[in-house]
Amino acid sequence: YGLHLVLLLNIPHIQDPYYRFNDVMYRWISLDNWTYSRTFKTPFDVRKWQKVNLVFEGVDTVAQILINNITVGRTDNMFSRYSFDITSIIKEVNFVEVRFLSAISYAAEQSRCHTAYSIPPACPPPVQKGECHANFIRKEQCSFSWDWGPSFPTQGIWKDVRIEAYNHYHLIYFTLTPFFVKSAQQWSLEIESIFDVVSSKPVSGLVTVSIPKLQTQQTYSVKLQPGEGSIVLLVNINENATVETWWPNGHGKQTGYNMTTVFIMEAGYKIEKFSKAYFRTVELVQEPISGSPGLSFYFRINGRPIFIKGSNWIPADSFQDRVTYDTAFQQCPNPSSAGRCKCIPASFSLPILLQPPCISLLRLLLKSAADANMNALRVWGGGVYEQDEFYDICDELGIMIWQDFMFACALYPTDQNYLESIRAEVTHQIRRLKSHPSIILWSGNNENEAAIASNWFSVPYADREVYVRDYVMLYVKNIREIVLAEDKSRPFIASSPTNGLESVKEGWLSQNPYDTHYGDTHFYDYSNDCWDWTLYPKTRFASEYGFQSWPSFSTLEKVSSAEDWSYTSNFSLHRQHHENGNDEMIQQIERHFKLPQSTNPIKKFKDMIYLTQVMQAQCVKTETEFYRFSQSEIIKGEGHTMGALYWQLNDIWQAPSWASLEYGGKWKLLHYFAQNFFAPLLPVAYEDGGALYIYGVSDLHTDRQLTLGVTVHTWSSLEPVCSLVKDDVTVKAQSAVPIYKEPISDLLRRCRNCTRKSCVVTFYLVGEGGLRSPTNHHFLSSLKDAVGLEKTQLSASVSQQDSIYIFDLQTTAIAPFVSLDVGSIKGRFNENGFLMTKKRKLVVFYPWEPTTVEELEKSLSLTSLMDVV
Repeated sequence: YGLHLVLLLNIPHIQDPYYRFNDVMYRWISLDNWTYSRTFKTPFDVRKWQKVNLVFEGVDTVAQILINNITVGRTDNMFSRYSFDITSIIKEVNFVEVRFLSAISYAAEQSRCHTAYSIPPACPPPVQKGECHANFIRKEQCSFSWDWGPSFPTQGIWKDVRIEAYNHYHLIYFTLTPFFVKSAQQWSLEIESIFDVVSSKPVSGLVTVSIPKLQTQQTYSVKLQPGEGSIVLLVNINENATVETWWPNGHGKQTGYNMTTVFIMEAGYKIEKFSKAYFRTVELVQEPISGSPGLSFYFRINGRPIFIKGSNWIPADSFQDRVTYDTAFQQCPNPSSAGRCKCIPASFSLPILLQPPCISLLRLLLKSAADANMNALRVWGGGVYEQDEFYDICDELGIMIWQDFMFACALYPTDQNYLESIRAEVTHQIRRLKSHPSIILWSGNNENEAAIASNWFSVPYADREVYVRDYVMLYVKNIREIVLAEDKSRPFIASSPTNGLESVKEGWLSQNPYDTHYGDTHFYDYSNDCWDWTLYPKTRFASEYGFQSWPSFSTLEKVSSAEDWSYTSNFSLHRQHHENGNDEMIQQIERHFKLPQSTNPIKKFKDMIYLTQVMQAQCVKTETEFYRFSQSEIIKGEGHTMGALYWQLNDIWQAPSWASLEYGGKWKLLHYFAQNFFAPLLPVAYEDGGALYIYGVSDLHTDRQLTLGVTVHTWSSLEPVCSLVKDDVTVKAQSAVPIYKEPISDLLRRCRNCTRKSCVVTFYLVGEGGLRSPTNHHFLSSLKDAVGLEKTQLSASVSQQDSIYIFDLQTTAIAPFVSLDVGSIKGRFNENGFLMTKKRKLVVFYPWEPTTVEELEKSLSLTSLMDVV
């Protein structure tokens, strides 16, 4: 009910679907069938065209399409493009209907009809308050609910609809694939154009390809056959031209070249196609590693190994129409009389804004990822293949995309109709997306290899072979075959997590897809101490891991009422879709912090929210830093970790989740921490065998001679008790190397008889030309046991400087986890959640909308750990 919900909201018949318990209250909408209809005049003379098509770029999901009371087709796949021939039906004035069937009813009926054997899971866990049989419908799987999201099984037209009329031929798909020919040391570009040819005879003509900046222009004689004809052209780039390659964020530029392709065919009209050509290569390297069993698992871009830093992407809203440019006016400071504002151009970049722009939600979220030093996101397989704008922005920002196909945490049917629908879906999505340099991998599904290997659904062993056969049929014999035929430029893996080539060797289903010696792993542990790095798998690639937290009070306030503002309220329980999630957060917090005891219920709730964010940030920091410092070493056969994608980047609604960006884009403390733990240069500390180790982690392309500064404070003083400066520290390019080691006992003795409970260690790296790492910290004990921590007086004055705001922060004592929050004012700080060890600190606020010093001062709340009472 995507479109229908918007209509209801605008009339308005219903409240915000995210308000309080409305996800359950409005269940009736998705249980009903809805019909969309309208009358329209054809804007052309229908007699002049050989073929007229009604084209739907996206229908969600099961519908019958009628024009002038004649059924022209049916849809059953949210992810496919549908084109219906209406040449003989269209008139001057027409009546069109799209009759939708409830996705819930359809999925249930499909499941009932599958009588040979059951396809689990039948339903989500009760805590998710969701709908059943999502695996029987080709629709956004999480729209039936997930452990971080509501159940809103939408129905409606979720992408463009248009009428296409043409004679002779029509261009449907146009794709570009770059290749580097090593023997010739030359780039070439494969251009594939797919046409609908309505002429009864072959159509000949000329195609001219021009890339002016690369001094490349070539003309080809071509011939199109009747039916679906395709033209494949190989363009050799002028060998005298210098080709700048596309690089991931932090490793170089994202250069693209304007390209014009002109088709002039004998049958008539000219087609001119303007596009952007990018040049980059990608390899997934799975090779033996010296001193270790198993195989490596890392990405080489343009021949350079790249450590993958980032997160996992889920749909940014249950209602896709709220994510697009069309609705960006909601964040626009000066809407026009038409209720829209002109959105900022694609070249817009944060953090410095001269004019507060109208920002699409996609750009806001993706720019926040790039600003936190991320170079990759995994588009997770339980959501949607994202819209074109998403991939365009990723191309522009240098964010690599690990692209799942849309299958997640379930087994799936493989009857003929289902497979046909999937083949059309996969073919369409590859043709739509493969020109994007940002996409570096196709992955068949999320966690379904693990589901069978670990028998998540308690399948009797005697029946296992049926599901193994279905698995291979779907992901290998269908999806993989289509990927190999449609796109030879990227690697493919059948699942995540997987053992990669080892899984292939074991018949595509390995015994243990979580084996740290192969492929990628997903890892979650809520019952043990997240500060203990020894618990984490020394894996080749960590593609999912994380901890929950609550979004800020200002985000929750919009969808709740005063009676909900308690950690144990019905609302808080209703909003938590992960079994025992609220208790697990408390248990993790209690290991290292004191729980709030305030007698003021709202303060107690706000303190609890703050502590969940502190806990989440510190937990994910510890785990991510472990993965980063494991990249260059093998310990007991494990290591060479080359990727860290935490779960998850963004939120689908206002609720507790693993996200680092709240619904709407506000940064949680985790996202500010990510900016540091993903920094291109970072010192990382850990304890082992009674000693403190510091590693220098670098994504830089050259070795650097740096200075390491190590400072020890007592909790009770802003004056350091001791500091150490170590010069000529060599930090190697794109590696993690040990640069400091000292027994903890020696460190404590050296620093005026510090104790673990009374002191804290901070450290940083600095080099020539202004090169500096973030200042990192290492706690020697739990902060609930810290001796000497005092309640500080935190204050801030705010001033404006051009388009940014400066917060001049002052403290009377050391303050851990200082958090600045300006409520609902949209924007972000340059840092947050930091350990304040100096009396004064300047923090910058970058607004995403117009604001004033007065508004910021009025909205500001300052919190540090000792403010939690």
